[in-house]
Amino acid sequence: MKNKILTYLLLLIDWFTATLSWSFFYFLRKTIIEKEDFSIDSNFYNGVFLIPLAWLILYALQGTYFDVRRLYRLKIIGQTIISTLIGTIILFFTLLLDDEITGYQSYYSSIFILFSIYFLFTCVPRIVFVSFIVRSVQANKSGFRTLLIGGDKKALSIYNEIVGLPKGIGNQFVGFVNLNGIDKFLSPRLEHLGHIDDLVKIVRDHKIEEVIIALENSDHDQLNNIISKIEGGNIRIKISPDMYDILLGSVKMNNIFGALLFELNTDSMPLFQQIVKRILDFFISLVSIIILIPFYFVMAILVKLSSEGSILFLQERIGLNGIPFKIIKFRTMFVNSESAGPQLSSDNDPRITGLGKIMRKFRLDEFPQFVNVLKGDMSLVGPRPERQFYIDQIVKLEPQFSQLTKVKPGVTSWGQVKFGYAENVEQMIQRMKFDLLYIKNRTLTLDFKIMMHTIVIILKAKGK
Repeated sequence: MKNKILTYLLLLIDWFTATLSWSFFYFLRKTIIEKEDFSIDSNFYNGVFLIPLAWLILYALQGTYFDVRRLYRLKIIGQTIISTLIGTIILFFTLLLDDEITGYQSYYSSIFILFSIYFLFTCVPRIVFVSFIVRSVQANKSGFRTLLIGGDKKALSIYNEIVGLPKGIGNQFVGFVNLNGIDKFLSPRLEHLGHIDDLVKIVRDHKIEEVIIALENSDHDQLNNIISKIEGGNIRIKISPDMYDILLGSVKMNNIFGALLFELNTDSMPLFQQIVKRILDFFISLVSIIILIPFYFVMAILVKLSSEGSILFLQERIGLNGIPFKIIKFRTMFVNSESAGPQLSSDNDPRITGLGKIMRKFRLDEFPQFVNVLKGDMSLVGPRPERQFYIDQIVKLEPQFSQLTKVKPGVTSWGQVKFGYAENVEQMIQRMKFDLLYIKNRTLTLDFKIMMHTIVIILKAKGK
């Protein structure tokens, strides 16, 4: 069953149980705790509408709906305990604390009943739902489209171990990619999908969800290059045990029953923070656009008066997972400034208008990108997006550059703060090091620091 359908089903289950829990608690509170006759009033209807919505938001912040097919019973029980505890405390202090009571014993009774009802009403249907998913995976009726990299004895051993397990673990092998071409080991059992140089295209065309890397010791030097091509997004990467020493500190151990593999931790930012980051991106951008309406109006007039041409400059850049989008900026150059082909700007670039130089110093030309953030093409903080023309040049010299597309590009970045605008490919590679460091260490705290540094650069007119 498709992940979206399972997600919608779990959302529906959680919404129904939250509505039922609040209704039952409301009845018990009125009849047992407050010892009143039960009656349905506006408070009941408001609670039935708003409280289940609040619970769904809390579950979403936990990452419950991120990849429903990977849920398992112990995980969903733990998440339910935590969310019920947090939700109960919030409801108690926002809705129940001001209730008229005869003593503190009523408070204790209310919070205990509230927790018990929500936990039982929520946990039981969730366990039944997740058990259905687990049984479906174990019966090999559903799973994750898996690519095996390697075609030697080691790869064959891992493949046989996984498919030979009494209960399936979710790997539905689509095919394999061998560094040295088709060989006699895996080709009779799996389809050979192509050359390792076409790995990105293979992963995209075959909608791969998991990649298992099983290389011989002689191929270890290619490991970093392989990972840099596929790391990021929703793809899970697992490697064979003897590679652990090579990637010490960047993997987490994950014993999948009979086949011992290590799963790469491809993103340092916890899922909870990723969700909060997107929420902050949306609301900060929305508020900024509203506040900056007068500024946008003035800048539009100034840009129009500065030289002939459009007010806004739209250019195709490469975003998350290599998907192109149109970045929005105030125009700072004369029209047809790239008639001879793509060119990077410099400090004394004659193509930049007089107003454009001032705008670049204060980074004013970047302010329309709040619209890109609102649309979801960009984030407030992330590696600066580049054009495909320059990406193709850079990856020939530094393959690691492709990792920058594994997260959303940003209006500002660590590389932008530390290095500024790049004037050539060599400087772009130097700036890339800061952005790679950001990706490996990104947190909401680091995002906040980068935004603060960016504000300082704007106020001091140190944009480069």
